[in-house]
Amino acid sequence: MSRQLRIRVGSDTFTATLFDNPTNTAFVARLPLTVSMTELNGNEKYCDLPQGLPTSAVNPGTIQAGDLLLYGFNTLVIFYETFSTSYRYTRMGRLDNPAGLATALGRGNVTVTFEVQP
Repeated sequence: MSRQLRIRVGSDTFTATLFDNPTNTAFVARLPLTVSMTELNGNEKYCDLPQGLPTSAVNPGTIQAGDLLLYGFNTLVIFYETFSTSYRYTRMGRLDNPAGLATALGRGNVTVTFEVQP
């Protein structure tokens, strides 16, 4: 069963479909969650969660704009550019329509709210 997630960045709202896995079961139990996300490499925003989540890391090969992934056991990452990677991530979900995501996230650090879509 996939779940819908609402992601708010300032006045912009995006929806994401979460995969059915133990990582998301634990993540959804902590929602709603508002975090300050840090800019990295001109392609992602990340934050360290206060508690780790279950992991099942794989190398996706290519990161897609709109991917929501977990790096390590507690670093939540939203990607806003598509690129190749050699890193391993646990797949959490994907924005249903990432158009405008890079603009909404901007170039610096940003506050993001994650909520279960009603």
